[in-house]
Amino acid sequence: MSVVYERTKGLNQNQSIYCPGCTHGLEHKLVMEVLEELGVLDRTIGITSVGCSGLMFRILNTEVVTSLHGRAPAVATGVKAVQPDAIVYIHQGDGDALSIGMAETISAASRGENITVIFANNNIYGMTGGQMAATTMVGDKATTCPAGRDASLDGNPMRACELISQVEGAKYVERVAVYDVPHIIKAKKAIKKAFQNQIDGHGYSFVEILSTCPTNWHLDPLASMDKVKNEMEAVYPLGVFKDE
Repeated sequence: MSVVYERTKGLNQNQSIYCPGCTHGLEHKLVMEVLEELGVLDRTIGITSVGCSGLMFRILNTEVVTSLHGRAPAVATGVKAVQPDAIVYIHQGDGDALSIGMAETISAASRGENITVIFANNNIYGMTGGQMAATTMVGDKATTCPAGRDASLDGNPMRACELISQVEGAKYVERVAVYDVPHIIKAKKAIKKAFQNQIDGHGYSFVEILSTCPTNWHLDPLASMDKVKNEMEAVYPLGVFKDE
């Protein structure tokens, strides 16, 4: 019998630590598959900080460095400087990248650091209990906006790809989703391109993944996928925003 699928060597045998229906685990799987296919698993260093993505060190077979909240881009910059041949990537959420870490995110992009950023946009603060995030959509409820986000009081959601694509140092910016197989395939292609850009020395690549948080959305996994497709895509349209 021919083998058509094997577990990526990038994942260890530890049980997933993510909630049922959360797409963080799927996103890690795609990243590890790409790194294995590119033959760079043994020289990859992942950078994470506080948030759900910060749990990735438990399930990955690569080096992982944990940073302070919001400081992953600065740590990634330092790691790349002292290990220029390493494949350095960041996996972070909306609070990490767009709230406390916004200055770090923009600064790394502006410098054109030759790193890869995987940004999970799940529309809410997951690990800390469901507070409103920079990406929470207008009208969506959270523990800190129980009546729903009001743009006149809370401001509008931050659109990462639209913002970062305007930064001169950013070379590749794309937004993808993973709510069905065709979109998972597209997401993997975007992730692979982002890492190939780093291997080729092209500079800063940013891939945003529209993600789910069934626990804090108070939805079952299937309904969470529907929310991404039917609601989030309208606010966060998919596509390539920059490719130099």
